[in-house]
Amino acid sequence: MPSRTASTPRVAVLADSDTRWKWGALTAYRLQSDIRLDGYLLRGRATPTVRQLDEVGARADSLREIRGVDFVRSVDRTRYDVIVLACVGGAVQAMLHGLARAWSAGTPDAAGQHRPVVVTGYVGVVYEKLADGLLLRHGADVVLANSRHDADRFREVYRGVGADDHSVVECALPFLGGDRYTGEHTPYTVVFAAQPSVPESRADRSYLLRRAVEHARMHPDREVLIKLRSKPGEHTTHIEELPYQKLAAKAPGHLPANCRLVYGNMGEVLDRTDLMVTVSSTAALESLHRGIPTAVLTDLGVREALGNHHFLGSGCLASWDELDAGHRPEPDREWLARQGVAADGSYEKAFDAARARVTVLREAGLLPPLAPYYTPRTAPGYLPGILARHGLDPQGEPLAGYDEAPEETGGLRRVARETVREAARGAYRHGVQRVAPAIRRWGQL
Repeated sequence: MPSRTASTPRVAVLADSDTRWKWGALTAYRLQSDIRLDGYLLRGRATPTVRQLDEVGARADSLREIRGVDFVRSVDRTRYDVIVLACVGGAVQAMLHGLARAWSAGTPDAAGQHRPVVVTGYVGVVYEKLADGLLLRHGADVVLANSRHDADRFREVYRGVGADDHSVVECALPFLGGDRYTGEHTPYTVVFAAQPSVPESRADRSYLLRRAVEHARMHPDREVLIKLRSKPGEHTTHIEELPYQKLAAKAPGHLPANCRLVYGNMGEVLDRTDLMVTVSSTAALESLHRGIPTAVLTDLGVREALGNHHFLGSGCLASWDELDAGHRPEPDREWLARQGVAADGSYEKAFDAARARVTVLREAGLLPPLAPYYTPRTAPGYLPGILARHGLDPQGEPLAGYDEAPEETGGLRRVARETVREAARGAYRHGVQRVAPAIRRWGQL
C-alpha cells in the first residue's frame, strides 16, 4: 500500500451489498489510487457476510456496518474528500437528502460549502428502471456511466425532466481486467454464470441447470462450472428465491463428474474459462473485456425481463443447442466500444475524465449544496416514503426514534442485538426462499 501523508485523500464508500461494495471500493481506487478508504456497509437484507467480502477482494483501511441515519450523522463536511454512494437508488436518494440537510447547518447556501465530492453510479448493466434509478441518483456531484451508451441515455433522461445533466461522466466498470485470453485450456472449460434473480421461475432455472448438465454429459472432455454468487442463506444485490444449489441437489442422476458448482472471485474463474455462458450477467462484460468467447443465452427468449435485450447487436446471442454443436460467438467490435468493454486496450484511459472531474471539484474549495431533482415539491407522493425507509423525514432530518437510538451498544446488549438481527435475517430468508414461492404455487392451483 502506498505511503500516506497528511494530504492523502480520505474517501468513504457506503455500500448495501457485496457487488456494490466491490463496485464502490474499486471505483474509489480508480479515481485515485493513493487514498485512505473507509468502508461502510449499509445495514439491511443484503449486508454482505465476511465470506462474501473476502470473495470480492476489495480492501479498505476500515470497515463497519452502519444504519443510513447514522452514516448521515457521522459524516461531517470536513471528514472526507470524496464519498462514493454504492447503493440502490432509493438509498442513494435518502443519503443525498440526509447529507444535504446535515451539511447545511450553519452554512449559507450562497457562499457554497466546504464538503466532500459525492459520487455514485451503477454496479453493472442498466437494463431496467432506467428513469427511476437515474432520478434517484440525481443530486450527486458525479454520476458515473459505465459506457458511452449509458452516458448518452443518462443525459437524455436528465434533460427530459429539466434536470442538470452535467454530473454524468463516462467511464467504465472498475473491475474489468485480467490477462487476455490466448487459447484453449486443458480441459476446455465452460462457465455458466448464474444470476440470483434472472430468470425467476423454478421451471426456467431448472431448464438452464439441466442444459448445463447436458452439455457436460455431451462433452465429457470438457469441464462445466456453474458459477454461483452466494451460498444458501446469503444475499447479494438481488433476492434469490430458488438457489441453484437446491436445484442441483435434486437434479436427476446428480451432476456428472465434469460438472460442478463453484464460488470465488469471478476474475480467478475467468483465468481458466474458454467459453462464458450467461443470461445477462455483468460477468459477460468481464469475459468480453478479456477476449474470452462469450454467449448470452436466447433459450428463454430475448426479453427485457431477462436483461439479455441489452446484448442486441453484440454478436453474442446464442442458444444452448448452438453451443452444444460447437458454436463460438464472435463479438461486434463497435458494440464493444460503445459498451465500455475497451477490449482494444484503452481501458486504463476510461477513468481519465472521471478522475479529472473529481479532482477539479475537490480543488474548487467551495461547492454548492447538494440539490437532488426529487424534493417535497417535485415528488410529494414519492420522496417521503423513500426517505422514511432510511429513517429520514421529508426534509432529510432523522425521524423521531431514529436520532435518539444509540448507534452501537456494548457488552450483552450488543450481543443480544446481533443475535436478534441474525434471527430476523434468517426468518426473512426463510420467507423469501420457502414461504413466498409456496404461496405463489398455491395461488396457481
